[in-house]
Amino acid sequence: MRERIIGSKILKLETVSSTNTYLQELLVHERPVEGTTLITHNQTSGRGMDTNRWESEPGSNLTFSFIVYPHFLPPEKQFLLNQAVSLGVMDLILDMVPVKVTVKWPNDIYIDEKKVCGILIQNSIQGNRFDYMIAGIGLNVNQVTFSPDIPNPASLKGITGNHYDLNTLLDNLLTNLDYRYDQLRSGKGIRIHDEYQQRMYRFGEWHPYLIHGVKHEAIIKGITSHGQLVLESREGNQWYCDVKEVVYQ
Repeated sequence: MRERIIGSKILKLETVSSTNTYLQELLVHERPVEGTTLITHNQTSGRGMDTNRWESEPGSNLTFSFIVYPHFLPPEKQFLLNQAVSLGVMDLILDMVPVKVTVKWPNDIYIDEKKVCGILIQNSIQGNRFDYMIAGIGLNVNQVTFSPDIPNPASLKGITGNHYDLNTLLDNLLTNLDYRYDQLRSGKGIRIHDEYQQRMYRFGEWHPYLIHGVKHEAIIKGITSHGQLVLESREGNQWYCDVKEVVYQ
């Protein structure tokens, strides 16, 4: 039986500013074994995309990061890593909740219309070769009260009413993430891409969007191999959008 890569070594800290930042700083001094995972009960300056912050009640949720060295993957296919990590998280949640679970492009995990998990992917590429990827995951588990400043939050306990053991949940999640990473290593990138696309939030539905600052009614057609969101209007106009170029309405 294949040994697990993601979660092969687990570091635990009671408090840390950001698990992603900690692993980045660790790389300055050493080369951690692939799959090294850092988990904390209290992340004081959790990071989201760009300047966004991830707030989490200490001891109630899963806040961790892991590092891998995907040298097998061409840099132009790096969005597959986002897709694999997103699917790994969804695999866990789908077994636990009786409602719809989707990924809001590029990598927020939603239960119905509420966000239950944020993912921050940071890639390092040297020349034409991958150096490393750090994936940070914040999954709302047992927290039921959130700051009013946080838009549409959800937690597993808030959805199911059940209280979860964080250690058991972490082990299951790392297993799922490792399975998806192994799919990539085994050359199943097309399967990862297609499955992610089918699980996308609002996929195939008509909704209003701000696209390049202009409001349009459009349908999500999918994503490109480089991770751009593909939208189409009723008139047949198409847009290929990066993260800052489209706003969900």
